[in-house]
Amino acid sequence: MKDALAIHRWLLAHQVHHEIVRLPRPMTCAEDLPEAVSAAPDRCLKVTVLEVTTRVGREVVIAATCPVSASPPLGAIGGLLGVRRVRPAPAHVVNSATDYASGLVCPLLLPRSLPMFIDDRLLLIDDEPVYTATGERHTALTLRALDLMALLPGKMVDLRAKGSRVAVARRH
Repeated sequence: MKDALAIHRWLLAHQVHHEIVRLPRPMTCAEDLPEAVSAAPDRCLKVTVLEVTTRVGREVVIAATCPVSASPPLGAIGGLLGVRRVRPAPAHVVNSATDYASGLVCPLLLPRSLPMFIDDRLLLIDDEPVYTATGERHTALTLRALDLMALLPGKMVDLRAKGSRVAVARRH
């Protein structure tokens, strides 16, 4: 599994100013970041890993990076991809596809084969620091939003769109 040290080394190699923050208590998922680092929810990011169903069959995952305050609407992602069904990927699929612990996926060091959508609301953060999970329960990564966006290999999209003609499956 990837961890804070792997992220730290990669960022050092790319000469990106960042900080690995030791948390006062462990997180269970990225949604715990705002409380753990005392930051606004729109400055704390999460990666949502999804499974899609196409005409051919199931494709494992798509990753969407967005603020923890705004989960990506599954219908919007389905509409962008033109697929029949979108649902959150099960934990074991997230773990194997990303090499991060489920719920604590960092948007960095993801496999190139994993398509990524980046919520365009991140452009509104401008040059403020943002926080992401590191794959570990006791640490978080902070870096400038512009630095993060420069490093992410995904496509910037509007994930605010509501609804779609695509059937949306919700996991309970």
